Amino acid sequence: MTIHWCGTGLSAIPGLRRLLEAGQDVQVWNRTLGKAQEAVGDLTDRISGFDINALDAAVTEGDCVVSMLPGDWHVPLAERAIAKRAHFVSSSYIAPEMRALDGAARDAGVALVNEVGLDPGIDHSMAHWLVADYRASAAYDAGNAISFRSYCGGIPKHANPFRYKFSWSPLGVLKALRSPSKSIKEYSALNVDRPWDAISSYTAPLPSPEVFEVYPNRDSLPFMADYQFDPDWPVRAFVRGTLRLEGWAEAWADVFAEIETLQGEAGEARLRQMSDQFWAENAYDHGEPDRVVLFVELKAEAKGASAPAYHKTYTMDAWGDDRGTAMARLVSEPVALAVEATLAGEIAPGVSAAPSDPVLVARWMDNVATLAQHLRVVDHLE
Repeated sequence: MTIHWCGTGLSAIPGLRRLLEAGQDVQVWNRTLGKAQEAVGDLTDRISGFDINALDAAVTEGDCVVSMLPGDWHVPLAERAIAKRAHFVSSSYIAPEMRALDGAARDAGVALVNEVGLDPGIDHSMAHWLVADYRASAAYDAGNAISFRSYCGGIPKHANPFRYKFSWSPLGVLKALRSPSKSIKEYSALNVDRPWDAISSYTAPLPSPEVFEVYPNRDSLPFMADYQFDPDWPVRAFVRGTLRLEGWAEAWADVFAEIETLQGEAGEARLRQMSDQFWAENAYDHGEPDRVVLFVELKAEAKGASAPAYHKTYTMDAWGDDRGTAMARLVSEPVALAVEATLAGEIAPGVSAAPSDPVLVARWMDNVATLAQHLRVVDHLE
C-alpha cells in the first residue's frame, strides 16, 4: 500500500515527514521537484514531478492518494483514486462535487476522507468530543437549549499594526471577505452577506483571558447534523467562525470599504493589486513565529434555569517554534493521522469528514496535545 502524497507546500511538510520517518511506503509528487527535494530529500529520493497521468499509472488498488494541492485538483484526484480502488485524503472542505462521489466510493470500497486539517479538522474532533461528553453527562436533557460556537484563526504571534500577517498570497483571504455566511442566533437563521457586518468580540478562556474579534464563516448549518445534533434539540446559537486579533476590524476598515465597491474584471484586477501590496507589506519574515488559536464551546441551558446545565470549551493555543510554523503542524499532521487510519481500515468507505469515532477522536487529540503549546477543556461550571 503506497501513499501518494501530492503537494509539498508550506502547510504540507510536517505530516509528510511524519509518514516518512515512520517508515511508510510514500511516493512524493510535486509540481516543483526542487522544492520537494529541499523539504524531504533528506528522508526519501522517491520524488516525482506531479503529472496526473503519471500518478494515475502509478496508483494501484489499496493505495492512498493525498491531495495537498489547490482545491481544483481534489475531485479529479479522487475520481482517479476510485477508478483504481484507492483511498483519498485531503484537508479541504467537502465540495458538492466531492460529495457526489460517495456512491461510487462505497461501490469501490474506498474511503474519500476530507476536512482533516486544522479548520476544518481539529475543530470537528473537538466538537465531536464535546457533543459526546454532553450526551453522556448527567446534565443531558433533550429539551435543553443548545449554544455552539467554534472560532479558529491564524494570527501573528507578535501583533503588527495591520493586526494580521500572511504566510502565502493574501488573495484567498481577500476573496473570503466577499463570501456570505449562515448561522443561528437566538433560535433564528442569521444570513450575513459580508463578514464585517457581523464582527463581534469574544473573550477566550485561556489561562490569561484574551479578547479577540470573530465573525461567522461559510454556511454553519449543515454541521449540526455532522456533529450529530438531535434534530429535536432547541438550538439557540450555532456558529462556526473566523477569529482575528482585537483591533483587526479597525485596521482593515478601509479594506472592507474598498472591497464592497469592487465589481467585474476591474474589481478582480484591483483585488490582485491589493493582494500584492499586502504581501509586500505584511508577509511573515523568515523564522517569525505564527500563532493558531481554536476555541469550540458547547453550552446547554434548561428552560427557566438561572445557570447553564452544561458549559465547556475546548481550547487550543499554538505558535511557531523550532519545529516550524504552528499552521503547518496543525494542518498536515492530522492529514497524516487520517492516512494511517484509512489504510488501517478504521474509516468506512464513502465520502466523509473528520471521524466521530471516540477512539479516533481521542487518538487525534492526543496528537494535537504534542503539537500545540496549550490544549485544555475548560469547564465553566467548576
